[in-house]
Amino acid sequence: MKLSEIKRHLATAETINFRLPSGAYVPENFHVTEIGLVTRHFIDCGGTERLEKVVNFQLFDANDFEHRLKPQKLIKIITLSEDKLGIGDFEIEVEYQSETISKYGLHFSGKDFQLVPKHTACLASDACGIPTVKQKVQLIELQKTKERCTPGAGCC
Repeated sequence: MKLSEIKRHLATAETINFRLPSGAYVPENFHVTEIGLVTRHFIDCGGTERLEKVVNFQLFDANDFEHRLKPQKLIKIITLSEDKLGIGDFEIEVEYQSETISKYGLHFSGKDFQLVPKHTACLASDACGIPTVKQKVQLIELQKTKERCTPGAGCC
């Protein structure tokens, strides 16, 4: 989800709910403690230089159980961040504390903001020899090969 999308959803929302991948909700007394522009300038394993920018939201729940962040207040925080930091309409990445700080993508279900797991990936799979699609082999085809691995043959 891009920054413009969350602002559009917040403009008509009455409350803000963040739902974790497990289905549980981030406690309703959460704070957005940071909104920032994160820039990653790196070289992938294939030697390609890359530059990525995301808008980072950090969610935090504290002991102030009466706190409730309203949609209009979050819009003001986003607008201030855009003005002060020169943030563009980039994808949003959400940080939230679990066993360690976890990073999530963000989607909107029509009611809740869904924290979506992020995964690592090889960006240069062609240079690393990583197949794009896992090869499917019929077991019957393995039996047709000349060299079969049988118990005691020493091939396993």
